[in-house]
Amino acid sequence: MRSALWLILTLTFLVGLFDLPGHALDPFHTGQAWAATNAGSQERPTKPRRSRTSPIRMAPTPLSLTTIQNLRTSSSPGLTRLVLDLDAKAHPGKHPQLQAEGLTIEIPNATLSPSAKAKLTAGRIAKPFLITQSTERSVEISLPAGSFQSYKLLTLTNPHRLVIDVVPLGEPLTVPPVESTPPLPTPPQPAQPRAKSFQTIVIDPGHGGKDPGARGQRGTEEKDITLKVALKLRDLLSRQPGVRVLMTRERDQFVELEDRAKFANEQGADLFVSIHVNSHPQRSVKGIEIYHFGEAKDQRALEVAARENGTPLNSTGVGWEYLVADLLTSKKIEASLELAWTAKEAMVTNLNGHYALVDHGVKTAPFYVLRFTSMPSILAEIAYISNSAEEDLLRNGLFTTRVAEALMEGVNTFLASAKLATR
Repeated sequence: MRSALWLILTLTFLVGLFDLPGHALDPFHTGQAWAATNAGSQERPTKPRRSRTSPIRMAPTPLSLTTIQNLRTSSSPGLTRLVLDLDAKAHPGKHPQLQAEGLTIEIPNATLSPSAKAKLTAGRIAKPFLITQSTERSVEISLPAGSFQSYKLLTLTNPHRLVIDVVPLGEPLTVPPVESTPPLPTPPQPAQPRAKSFQTIVIDPGHGGKDPGARGQRGTEEKDITLKVALKLRDLLSRQPGVRVLMTRERDQFVELEDRAKFANEQGADLFVSIHVNSHPQRSVKGIEIYHFGEAKDQRALEVAARENGTPLNSTGVGWEYLVADLLTSKKIEASLELAWTAKEAMVTNLNGHYALVDHGVKTAPFYVLRFTSMPSILAEIAYISNSAEEDLLRNGLFTTRVAEALMEGVNTFLASAKLATR
């Protein structure tokens, strides 16, 4: 009797601890309970047990928004073109149906940037395009009925763009290829096919005159270092046959950023190399980095561009509106990237054995001095003048000579690869 009572008390304790089913208390059903437990391992129970914890419901992850950074239109006889500059690939609706009120192209998971909204508010988009932010995650482009004869929608990359061509009613279809999109008034004309026996390289020493650029702890000014390196690079490149070397400045003088690019375009330059010296609030930071024009991928790249541009940080990123939606622009960006890599690799190879070099790589940022050039263009940050050790190197003639030699090797490597590609 005492042993049976002890068994019942023990089973009661186990029920409370492990939440055993009530019939397990019945000593006469012990065998049935064991059988039921083993059967559960072979057959799916008819009713799943309720969990003691609250169920967790994972909300579906929404697709990231594509920002329409800029809107621009251009017109030619028989055609009106709308170009949307994007920060990522967009997925517009396929073949929208023509309704009584017209046609609407929906761009899901998209939003208009503040500058794009400002253009719409100011009425700077040509007819017949009507653009609205229909929802927080959708943009619509409407073409009213009776305003067009036909349309074509193109999705382009590098950089990401949407191009909508519209032929007005009663106009012949004269759609120019995207490769020859009529440029906006501000950007330079695309470079013409080369028909000369020499190559023109424009070297751009950063800053100058009233603009000293960055300043080191010992008072070294960026404008003096960039001119020193540029003059050495000019002398090295000028010794090579078939090369014409020009400079945006040859002395301590101030030249506007836009004028530097304009000079290169007017001279029909094949390459544009801008030389600068970096700076950082943290004085231990040092090293090299090479930039080509594009959207800043990180905050630091945007800060460098803001400093070199002499513009507030919050307005530096606005630069994509000056890119033309044509193939030449894409080719220029690709060639600039290749030039940046060859220059960076040459600097690493030539300097690494002599100095404790830190390689920050190749980056993109919206530099004004590169924005209007119609040829492959790079901006080289050759050292950090804010770092006391690298400031001393910049004051050393041997270091600046080696930097110039490295840049020359990078240019030569790029030109050689370009010649092989055109054969």
